[in-house]
Amino acid sequence: MSKSTIMLVCAAGMSTSMLVTKMQNAAKEKGLDAEIFAVAASEADKKLASQTIDVVLLGPQVRFMAKQFQEKLEPLKIPVEVINMADYGMMNGAKVLEQAVQMMEAKVG
Repeated sequence: MSKSTIMLVCAAGMSTSMLVTKMQNAAKEKGLDAEIFAVAASEADKKLASQTIDVVLLGPQVRFMAKQFQEKLEPLKIPVEVINMADYGMMNGAKVLEQAVQMMEAKVG
């Protein structure tokens, strides 16, 4: 798999930074070439316009925005899902990375 770009969206871009670090560590362990970063919901459109994103994961605290993101990203063929609340709460970077990889594989397949 070529380099993947995974964008996490949360309320302020802060709470997700620890999860990003854990996802990056999990990606390194699996030998995945992935750019993983978090942005505040207010910055998401700017990032989407300036960078090629393969998958968008929403933090549980912004799950109310899921429909809005799905409508915006569907024409761009960018999958979007809400991060499982238990995985988010436990900061389980490996599980959240697995979710993102499955979304990308479904997109290709």
